[in-house]
Amino acid sequence: MLLQGKSLLAGLTGATGGTVFRAINPATSESLAPDFHEASLAEVDAALQAAAAAFEDYRARPPETRAKLLDSIAAEIEALGDTLLQRAQAETGLPPARLQGERARTCGQLRLFAQVVREGSWVDARIDPALPDRQPLPRPDLRRLLIPLGPVVVFGSSNFPLAFSVAGGDTASALAAGCPVIVKAHRAHPGTAELVGHAVVRAVAACGLPAGLFSLVHGGGSTVGIAMVKHPAVAAVGFTGSHAAGRALCDAAAARPHPIPVFAEMSSLNPVFLLPGALRERGAALAQGLLGSFTLGAGQFCTKPGLIFALRGPDTDAFLQALATAVQGAACATMLTPGIQAAFVENRAKVTALPDVKILAASGVTPDAKKTQGQPSVAVTTAANFLKHPALATEAFGPFTLVITATSADELTACVRAGGQLTATLHGTAADLAAAGPLVALLEQRPGGSS
Repeated sequence: MLLQGKSLLAGLTGATGGTVFRAINPATSESLAPDFHEASLAEVDAALQAAAAAFEDYRARPPETRAKLLDSIAAEIEALGDTLLQRAQAETGLPPARLQGERARTCGQLRLFAQVVREGSWVDARIDPALPDRQPLPRPDLRRLLIPLGPVVVFGSSNFPLAFSVAGGDTASALAAGCPVIVKAHRAHPGTAELVGHAVVRAVAACGLPAGLFSLVHGGGSTVGIAMVKHPAVAAVGFTGSHAAGRALCDAAAARPHPIPVFAEMSSLNPVFLLPGALRERGAALAQGLLGSFTLGAGQFCTKPGLIFALRGPDTDAFLQALATAVQGAACATMLTPGIQAAFVENRAKVTALPDVKILAASGVTPDAKKTQGQPSVAVTTAANFLKHPALATEAFGPFTLVITATSADELTACVRAGGQLTATLHGTAADLAAAGPLVALLEQRPGGSS
């Protein structure tokens, strides 16, 4: 398919003009044709008005119509074949196997939501029959079920060009619920977004649904993105990305005359706690596993372990030595964009420049700037220092992790209280976990999930 470099606005192609940008191949630093044109605010307004009109039609359609649309989108994405995978690889530097898996995940999500729609229990229908004889007052017949909100704005993520992007989980769930979707394409992979966007447009047309049901918009997050969140036609927002961008969207949504929900998955340091028995029994294996985890995907997963906590002692010392040796032999890997790589280097430098922070080890391989590579590295500090300097909780989105050594369980719990996270992980023996009850109880209250 020949890319047009334009937004897809309720079945119409966006105009040229305005700000123009290109995708960059992070593995070669070369710009990729074609030029992409940002949508004007007038075009965005027209697309959102069309979404509001389509909502009145789509919300009344039977569940089978929504399910067929989701199945059709999955089939259209698969029909793109290698064209989609090749463009995604060029724009992200991700390996073919990773992209094949992500495409399968994306289509699996769409088909799973189709099954959920057909099954029907998601509406959570409840009926409380009338109790006319209830004292002191009778109860009327009460009935409740979940209904669609309205048009949803979805922001594509940088690190998942398919599964958390144009037709990813946010889009699939919104369409399943009966809501039109307007996607703000991520600037890192606009060609991938356009290919998938056309697949969605074809599916909408094939199912005989209004074109306003889906739009794909190119533009800046601080301009077009904020304008969409503030638009009165928008009923909800789905976002995956940085804490700063997520907070900006949440603040904009909350400041509206009629606030709307923002379902945001923002950055996280995902603390890992290495308990004494586990370090004693398998410290070397934990070091290798940690290396594999914080360098997986060049450290660009939202669940990357960015903080490692352990109690001081000879077993922890041995673990740190094994980790240092492993990191020194690690390879550098291409990161998603030059901007992400630059931010990684900057934030890692901020963390390691703070007082009483020591670089434990770095890869012995020099990163290739032309390949946008990130250099694996690990630093170490104390729990007391971590509590003293909140900036140590800065996320360096890439292959870096910070080890914090504590003198007591009390210091560990104090560190947990310092902030919330997406996930938390404990490695321990049965005896470790039994003794760590207070820590586990506290962790249950802090992350969005724990393992």
